[in-house]
Amino acid sequence: MFSIYKKDLQSFFFTPFAYIVTALFLFMFTFMFNSSLGDLNQPTHYFSFANIFYNVIIMFIFLIPILTMRTFADERKFGTEVLLMTSPINVVQIILGKYLANITVFLFMLVCSLFFPIYASIKGEVVMSQLICAYLGFFLWGSMYIAIGQLVSSFTENSIIAAILGEIVMFVFLFIDDFSMTKFIAQYPGLQSAIYAFAAQPRFAYFSQGFIRLSDIVFFLSAIIVCLVWNYISIEKRRWNRG
Repeated sequence: MFSIYKKDLQSFFFTPFAYIVTALFLFMFTFMFNSSLGDLNQPTHYFSFANIFYNVIIMFIFLIPILTMRTFADERKFGTEVLLMTSPINVVQIILGKYLANITVFLFMLVCSLFFPIYASIKGEVVMSQLICAYLGFFLWGSMYIAIGQLVSSFTENSIIAAILGEIVMFVFLFIDDFSMTKFIAQYPGLQSAIYAFAAQPRFAYFSQGFIRLSDIVFFLSAIIVCLVWNYISIEKRRWNRG
């Protein structure tokens, strides 16, 4: 697993890819940070990093498919998938190695964003409990969507198609809570509850308010595991089809 992790990590950091994605993320974060400050002529400013993360989600969702689109699609495109599948490493190790590489890039982006709370703590006060909740919630949310993007990447050999499909799936999950609240769905309480159960946005909202609920952590971890299991099934099915 470590060899796969190392290979994918090198493909991110030995090229401009990881740095470009991180720069785009920091640009989004900077924009939301400045917007939260409001009128700079005021003597005092009140803002929440949790709200910044909550607002960054919609823009950040455009970056995740870019990060994950090459995970398996490029292996097929460049013909390295056969070598990968015939190596001594099993499918579980391949999937986990690639997933951890994507997570490492995501963590690198979050670490770079620590500049903002550090700067804010120097110039003013930061509520640490709320900040920790915001980072934890954003990490779990991003980790779930990375698992979704990696799963989608296993369906095609075209990284652009993988990015587009991943974007569509992620937007569906992003706004599924709004869909469950429509008048048509509201007519069927059972269906509404079933659809709302898959909504990640309200769960992240609790983190953004400074609350940590075990049910929300279990939801994100369960979603990650389910996506990785489907990823395993997808790869295994393709391997067996090859004979």
